[in-house]
Amino acid sequence: MKYGFVLPYGDAHSAANLAHEAEAAGWDGFFVWEPVWGIDAWVSLAAAAMITKRIRLGTLLTPPSRMRPWKLASETVTLDHLSNGRVILSVGLGAIDTGFESFGEVTDRKTRAELLDEGLDILTGLWRGQPFNYDGKHYKIKETRFMPPPPPVQQPRIPIWVVGAWPREKSMRRALKYDGLLPNVLGKNGKHRKMKPADVFEMKAYVEANRTKTTPFDIVVEGTTPGDSPKKAASIVRKWADAGATWWIEALWSAPRNAKGTKVFRKRIEQGPPRID
Repeated sequence: MKYGFVLPYGDAHSAANLAHEAEAAGWDGFFVWEPVWGIDAWVSLAAAAMITKRIRLGTLLTPPSRMRPWKLASETVTLDHLSNGRVILSVGLGAIDTGFESFGEVTDRKTRAELLDEGLDILTGLWRGQPFNYDGKHYKIKETRFMPPPPPVQQPRIPIWVVGAWPREKSMRRALKYDGLLPNVLGKNGKHRKMKPADVFEMKAYVEANRTKTTPFDIVVEGTTPGDSPKKAASIVRKWADAGATWWIEALWSAPRNAKGTKVFRKRIEQGPPRID
């Protein structure tokens, strides 16, 4: 099990300093939210990369439907080199109630799914190098040889974690094409419900039965643990690890979006990850 901390709110300076503190406290990953309008995730992660050496850096999460895939490819490969191969990219459809409609972004679920699939095709294609071209429903790219950047430090590619709606076949098969699963469990009524360790156990079995690639594959879960009680924190995480999860993300989404919240983040980071070993 590896352990990450996601910063729900904070400027680039705070993100860099907190990532440095997370590394010192033994966390394995530091993640930031990517808003429609707000503090830029990739600038924050670049700042963090400059003052850290080991900790993985990424987003939770990036919605490719509202981004230019070639711009995202540029940002990720640049950060991968700056950090010497420590980037993780998390992708999904995104939450449309975070400003999609206000800024004229696509809100139709089917179209966003199509843009996600084509965006990932382009992203991974550009990472592999030029010449590259693409002929999709939403994106068409003519073969380009213009000043290609170097490939990512990480090979065969920067790891991509994808939101998968369990047990929807199409959504899960999308995630299996890449490097990790961010589970989103649906009930029999088709609405989201709280995930249980038993769900992760079933998803792990599905991954093992249906994934053909032999590269590592992560199952990522998030929640909160009491930093002042390592034994209790470990007991919370252990049931997820036993079910097959490979990453635990400490996610204090309800913390205040102000200086008080930053103090909450710092305190939990300093208390260290909820290790079970």
